[in-house]
Amino acid sequence: MISRSCFAALVLASSALAAGPALTTIQDVLYKADGTRFNGSVAISWNSFQAADNSTIVTQSTTAKVMDGVLRVQLAPTTTASPAVNYSVTYTSDGRIQFQETWSVPPSQQPLRVRDVRVTSASTPATSGGSAGDTGTTSIPESSVVGLIADLGARPLKGVGFAAGSVALVDPTGMLASVSGSPSDCVHVDGSSGPCGGAQPSFVDSEALSGIVDGANSLFGISAVPDPVGSLAVYRNGILQKVGSDFSITGSSVQFLTGTTPQPGDTLLASYRTSGSDSDTETPMSATQVICSGTGTATSSLTLANIGTCAIPAGLLQPGDRVEIRFDAAHSGNTAGFSVEADWGGTVLIHRDGSAQDAMVTGRADASILAAGAQLSGQSWGTVLPLSAVVGAASDSYANGLTISFQGMVAQAGDSVALSNFTVVRIP
Repeated sequence: MISRSCFAALVLASSALAAGPALTTIQDVLYKADGTRFNGSVAISWNSFQAADNSTIVTQSTTAKVMDGVLRVQLAPTTTASPAVNYSVTYTSDGRIQFQETWSVPPSQQPLRVRDVRVTSASTPATSGGSAGDTGTTSIPESSVVGLIADLGARPLKGVGFAAGSVALVDPTGMLASVSGSPSDCVHVDGSSGPCGGAQPSFVDSEALSGIVDGANSLFGISAVPDPVGSLAVYRNGILQKVGSDFSITGSSVQFLTGTTPQPGDTLLASYRTSGSDSDTETPMSATQVICSGTGTATSSLTLANIGTCAIPAGLLQPGDRVEIRFDAAHSGNTAGFSVEADWGGTVLIHRDGSAQDAMVTGRADASILAAGAQLSGQSWGTVLPLSAVVGAASDSYANGLTISFQGMVAQAGDSVALSNFTVVRIP
């Protein structure tokens, strides 16, 4: 009797194990939008989970044939599973995938229709008869995504030093922080910031040479040593002098050579670069930029009228830049005189009054861009109009753009004055 009882218990236990988890039947008739029945297959895949009866369901997939629209498949419930999972369902017909959706299957002793288990969004086409427009959403816990928690943990997180709109760096604790500094600074590999390229050179523009201009003295001085020496440009009455032919340079001393000694009334100006604190750092020079060039117009106005304009856009000029301006004007008629003028914003840069015998007038000017405003210098001469040199300053703001204008007028009707050519060059 004992042996028979044990055998019966073993048989019952084996039957229970062989029975497997309770399944839910999904049975429906599928149609296409044109009213014909769907024919094809439905591929159903899932991740591993534990059913309500503690049965272990391993990751797998199955395919159900759909003939004449009839779909019938049995699946283990997932709404009572641990962890909660869904089935991924792919409909295939005519040799290609038609669409995909997600099923969440509850326990049920009665067959369910597709609309009872579908949890896809409203944008997914409805395929089950009478189920068009059924919608639903579901969320997947982070713990259900294999490797997600570990991958998120491997990414750096925002630290207390993090700020939007700045360059990010990873601080010593592995947190994301932001680099601090001025907008013009460069970021170093260690996350620190500072001026780009080390120490920056200084620019000296249109500096008046020191020394007596009496026709006998030939030695003059500048306030600093040019670095490099080749950056020194010496102008005598607006005419560029050539090193080795007109003068020599030793330190901060300029020695004019025999035959080139400045005479009383001459104007001597110098522009050059000086080194920053890091004199070993080579600083590349930017190329010269032509801002404007062309021909102007003519006027017979008896008052100053515009004959040419060059508009410098906002943000182009920077402290240390130099703007070189050149223009040529032509006078027609020999009955009376005329006037030409070049303006730096609202500041008169050059103004000359020519006579009836002046057929042409030319002008050269420099504007040295300062932190605010500019230092101006210019020279002009004509057919009989003598050379004239001027030095001045302008407070006109250039940050939002600045206009260089050329004006002209005649003293008597019938004459005219024209802007033959003008060029505006920026030297960074």
